[in-house]
Amino acid sequence: MAPSDRRAARREQRRRSPLASLPFQVLESPIPPVELLDPEQLERIHDASMRIVEEIGLDFLDPEALAIWEQAGARVDHSAQHVWIDRGLLLEAVARAPSEFTLRARNPAHNVRVGGRRTVFVSTSGTAFVSDLERGRRPGTLADLHELAKIVQMCPPIHVLESQITEPQDVPVQHRHLERGLAIFTLSDKPVAQAAHGRRVAEDCLAMAAIVFGGMEEVRRQPVFAAIVNANSPLRWDTSMVGGLLTYARGGQPLVVTPFILAGAMSPITMAAAMAQQNAEALAAIALAQIVNPGVPIIYGGFTTNTDMASGGPAFGTPEGAWAFFAGAQLARRYGLPYRGSGGLNTSKLPDAQAAYETQMCLWPNVLSHTNWLQHAAGWLESGLVCSYEKLVLDVEGLAAMQHLMRPVEVSEATLALDMIREVGPGGHHFGTAHTAARYQSEFFRPIIADRQNIGMWEEQGRQDAAQRAARLWRELLAGYEQPPIDAAVAEELRAFVARRKAETPVS
Repeated sequence: MAPSDRRAARREQRRRSPLASLPFQVLESPIPPVELLDPEQLERIHDASMRIVEEIGLDFLDPEALAIWEQAGARVDHSAQHVWIDRGLLLEAVARAPSEFTLRARNPAHNVRVGGRRTVFVSTSGTAFVSDLERGRRPGTLADLHELAKIVQMCPPIHVLESQITEPQDVPVQHRHLERGLAIFTLSDKPVAQAAHGRRVAEDCLAMAAIVFGGMEEVRRQPVFAAIVNANSPLRWDTSMVGGLLTYARGGQPLVVTPFILAGAMSPITMAAAMAQQNAEALAAIALAQIVNPGVPIIYGGFTTNTDMASGGPAFGTPEGAWAFFAGAQLARRYGLPYRGSGGLNTSKLPDAQAAYETQMCLWPNVLSHTNWLQHAAGWLESGLVCSYEKLVLDVEGLAAMQHLMRPVEVSEATLALDMIREVGPGGHHFGTAHTAARYQSEFFRPIIADRQNIGMWEEQGRQDAAQRAARLWRELLAGYEQPPIDAAVAEELRAFVARRKAETPVS
């Protein structure tokens, strides 16, 4: 088959894909946010976090950050690398962050607005392993990263592609961020998120974005990627994260400031204490970013859950973690900040019933609380160690259903259809009416993977479970993938930059 014929065949396969009819559309909730904390409880958590930053303080293991804090008026012990921050100083700095911002994509049709009642769905990230039914569980490779990026590109309900959707362990550590950046900017045209692993990595990521978006001034003018920075809880911001935070803040890119707290291990066991500590850790880093570059976009991140006290490991998809999502969203709104939660967390080892119900225990609280940046919305398995191909597309079905649920519903003469009710009358059916015929293809959510056939047809088609049907779908998506257009000169400049930086960066 000639190359042009193969491209035409892929376009036709993509057009017929079950995902082709799904819109690239950010969820916008029509209902007020659910708030589990009453005003007094919210203020008590806020006051406790202010006492933490003022009386207990936090470590900032970075000399430049310590100097910035001292110049801003905080009390600093340089030998201990410890900072105590007056609440007035902290809150004044936090207030400079915008409540909403637009994150640009390589394809302007895929730009997303972050904030308000909108929820942006982000792929999973930070996984060391990948799995699928055919090849099993294995360390992530560059080939896996490429495949997963292509699948995300083909899934409209996923709005943002994480560069660390899996860690390419066949690439030297010093070069991984370069290969990840090349992949996300060439294989997808959606908004992206990058790593914040120190100054050098952050500088390279900014330089690659400048190649794609027309220079550093253009990148600073309106953000083109987001980056998660995690506290080393309890009460510590380490050199790597602070270096990434300062570099990206100066570069004008949104920071998703996210303490990771396991109540009972990294904080006191009570969830109220865990939330007070989360709030203190998050606000301290947010304030630092605003001191460096007032007005840089910030997303207040929450990733607090409980420890499984039997194993000592993290527990995900729990009622305690769900409560923390609700509480975190309320705190973020109190400070006028967009909120980051997590939508697909689970501790299951397989894309099974446990993975599904634990995922839903995360997805519902986040949507109901107006989480704006929903990290790990698709693909997370095994407490975040694994990105599962099957779980990725199973999650896409859940995200699409949630978008459909929250869509505006028309209530009018046409949709109330009293004339049809009158015409059919008692005891009839509506299968054959003109009203049904005009709407049956678009009125209801049509599942991508869920099986609604009778048992006879299900048995005839191989008695497949949801994971097996998901495996078939992701293979179809890869077969139908077509790389989104990118200027040839831009792609070549990116490749040249990656090659040059690899040559300049020694491998230890």
